[in-house]
Order: sequence, then C-alpha cells, then structure tokens
Amino acid sequence: MELTFPPAGEKPRVAVLVGATAVGKTAVALALAQSLGAEIVNADSLQVYRELDIGTAKPSREERARVPHHLIDVADPQEPYDAARFCREGRAVLDDLARRGTPPLVVGGTGLYLKALLSGLFAEGEPAPGVRDRVRQELASLGLPVLYARLIHLDPATAARLHPHDTYRVVRALEVMAATGKPLSEFIEAHRFQDAPYEVLKLGLMLPREELYRRIELRVELMLEAGWLDEIEGLLRRYPPDLKPLQALGYRHLINYLTGRWSWDEALTLLARDTRRYAKRQLTWFGSDPEVRWFYPDQVEEMAEALAEFFG
Repeated sequence: MELTFPPAGEKPRVAVLVGATAVGKTAVALALAQSLGAEIVNADSLQVYRELDIGTAKPSREERARVPHHLIDVADPQEPYDAARFCREGRAVLDDLARRGTPPLVVGGTGLYLKALLSGLFAEGEPAPGVRDRVRQELASLGLPVLYARLIHLDPATAARLHPHDTYRVVRALEVMAATGKPLSEFIEAHRFQDAPYEVLKLGLMLPREELYRRIELRVELMLEAGWLDEIEGLLRRYPPDLKPLQALGYRHLINYLTGRWSWDEALTLLARDTRRYAKRQLTWFGSDPEVRWFYPDQVEEMAEALAEFFG
C-alpha cells in the first residue's frame, strides 16, 4: 500500500489500537500492520520486561518476525520502568518511524502509558505540607472508601479512571483538590492540549462482556498449558516475589499458590475475578475517551480502511 505522509512541520500521524485484556489486540494488530506496512509499538506495561513472556501474552518470536515490534523486552525484571520512561522511549521510536516514513501502530491496554505517550505527563507538583497531612489524617481516621466516595462527588472524571483501592492516586487527587480548589481532571485536560505532538487515530476493540470473559478464561487455560507456572518458578529462582512486575495480575496469584498462601482453586478463582475487574477498568478508561472509534475484532477490513484513509 502506498502511503503519503505529512509535509515537514506538520504533526506526525500515529495510529493506536486499544482494548481490554484478551479481546484480541495481537492478532488484529498483526493483520492491520501487514496490510499497512506499519511497525507495532508496544504499549503494555508488562511486555516491556524480559523473561515475563507467557503471563504477559507477549507476541511470539514468529509473530514479531512477521511485523517489526518496538518496546518489547527492553528492561530486566528488576529494572525500574514507568510511564515517564515509556514516554521518552516511545517518542524516540515514533520519531524514528516518522523519519523513515513508516506508519506506526501503537498497541496495548495500559491506559496511563498511552496517555503519557500521546499527551505527556501532567506534573502535579507537591501540595503544601498542611494539606497533605490533613488528607493523610482523614485517610487514617475515615478509611479509603469514604475518601473515594468524596472523590466521586468532587471529581467524578478522575474517580472513574481510578480503582477504588488505589490509595496513592485517590489521596493525590484529593490533595490537589484541597490545595487548589480545582479537580485534578481539569488540570489534566488543560495539559492535554499543551503537549500533543501527534495527529492520532484511535481504534478500539470491543466484545460483548460475556464473550470477553470467556476469552479471559480460555487464555488463562492456554497460558497454563504453555508452562506459565514453570516460567514463574524460574523467575522466583532469580528474583524476590515482591519485585514490581511479579506483583502484576496473574503473576502474584500464582506466586501465592507456589508459596503456599493460597490453594490452587483459590488462586484460579481470584485470578479470574481480578482479571474481569481489570478488564472492566480498562473498558471504563478507554470508554471515556470520545476519540476512540470502536470495532469488533472481526472487522479488520473496516479498520484497515480507516487506517489507509488516515495515513493516505
């Protein structure tokens, strides 16, 4: 496919494919990238780590041979990696692809990483000590559920993208509100227009909820058949179980089984429950973005047409 690119001085074009875990992003991304002549840029916060392969649903070596992939296996498990680093490295990849005239397809389900890449990171600054102390005292005396309910009332947009148990971010949002009198979401929205270096097309994959849950259960079964437990046992021989990537969804559940904290049935039950909850949070995050154009995974032709028009 012959594509045209923006003249010098115009924003580079970047296509993004998002969706909940197990919705089928990898297969769709491969098909779209091949039809477009694109290269894939990973936006999954766990696939950046070496040695975490099966449990992250990392594209296989054969799949990566079909289409060039970026930002996979770029950090060791004990190496710090966060949204800021992803933003720096991701933008370097996108700049290189733009120089080569190669269309990028950013693929992943980590909403914060995508936001950092496309809109930069909002620097919140430090609240006054008195504000921080007051909010922390309320956390201790009232509990996180009360503070989260307050955040829903004061800043529903921020509350919608946070997990109710995310103590750090719930408290941080209330600190910003107490210090400035304005919701954190207002600052983030204003910042979004100041750091927008790309022209972006966002495609989202969707499935009926029950079908998505069936896919989640099937994927866990396939991961276990592929040797996920062996992978984790090998990691535990080299790294402590409290290492950040080993506390991720799935890994921590099976580690709790291997260390005797949970039974096998308990680990699988809690893994299924927590994966469904994670998928719901992803759907809430991406569903709140009006720029996402939604498709079913089998609508590859329609998505390819949208990409061809965008880059053409």
